Amino acid sequence: MSDLILHIETATKICSVAISENGNLIDCIETSSEGYVHGEKLTLFIQELMARNSILANQLSAVSFSAGPGSYTGLRIGLSTTKGLCYALAIPLIGLNTLEILAHSAKNISELNIISMLDARRMEVYAQIFDKDAQELTPIEAVVVDENTFETFEPFIAIGDGVEKLKSIWEHRKQILFEEETLLSARNQVKLAFNKYSQQEFEDLAYFTPFYLKEFTVGVPKSK
Repeated sequence: MSDLILHIETATKICSVAISENGNLIDCIETSSEGYVHGEKLTLFIQELMARNSILANQLSAVSFSAGPGSYTGLRIGLSTTKGLCYALAIPLIGLNTLEILAHSAKNISELNIISMLDARRMEVYAQIFDKDAQELTPIEAVVVDENTFETFEPFIAIGDGVEKLKSIWEHRKQILFEEETLLSARNQVKLAFNKYSQQEFEDLAYFTPFYLKEFTVGVPKSK
């Protein structure tokens, strides 16, 4: 019997959906935009993905979701869509650590430690450190970075959209590999999600929330 899992990634400005069968990727649709297009694109991508692979919704076994940390807007839209599918189809929700997804996408690049980083605000990143096999070394943190941040973990790979603003202030550190080409993608959820599915590690649909890490705040416009 085939286990078909739909994978949803909306933690950053990337909107990505993938589908897998028995832990193997079938197909993926994604886009990266300067703005947040999840509200416009997510359900359309899911419909297109299912249609072009001749898969019906009632054939799905579960939905996996990249649960953060990340963008409040993206996570909120992604989880509402994920929960809607799971409730309607009576299938389980698999929640995944977004920074772990990034680490697993980088673990075959070299034998170095991996630091997954997502851009927060100013010089802050959401970060977590993993060994070369993508096993956790530290908890997830919101970190204000400076010239020497994470130096005790060198040499390491820095991966994620938080890397861009760090290249200039870390240019003097020669033991850091900046991996800018590998971005978040639902395709990188496949193995992690199938492992959790096989172990029946599912979320409580009623109470599961994204891992925002920080409270959402609304800025106050400056007076003219």
